[in-house]
Amino acid sequence: MIWKNLLLVAIGSGTGGVLRYLFSFIVPSSQQGKFPWTTFLVNLIGCFIIGVIFTLSQKLNLLSEQTRLTLTVGFCGGFTTFSAFAVENVNLFRSGNVTIGFVYILASVTLGCLMTFAGMMLIK
Repeated sequence: MIWKNLLLVAIGSGTGGVLRYLFSFIVPSSQQGKFPWTTFLVNLIGCFIIGVIFTLSQKLNLLSEQTRLTLTVGFCGGFTTFSAFAVENVNLFRSGNVTIGFVYILASVTLGCLMTFAGMMLIK
């Protein structure tokens, strides 16, 4: 069972990572010291998707455990970019753009939580 789950996570992660990469062509990547729109939008979309998946899985029992694992740990894990979010903030602070850094953190966390909730409410 563990090997099957690992394979499902790998498939989901690969798909999410490829989609994340393609998304960078849709939303122009930010330049050093500017607001990182690509990562910001990907993280918000990922929060919304995980909210939908959570509700379909936990509240409505419409997804199997393997499907939930593939989509949450795999796809959302590969798609969202929290590590990039962290390094972008460190770089903003280092370059003296402290205000942009704090706006990015506050907006990402606040809107990320709201998007997760919106995804849950959409399915309810």
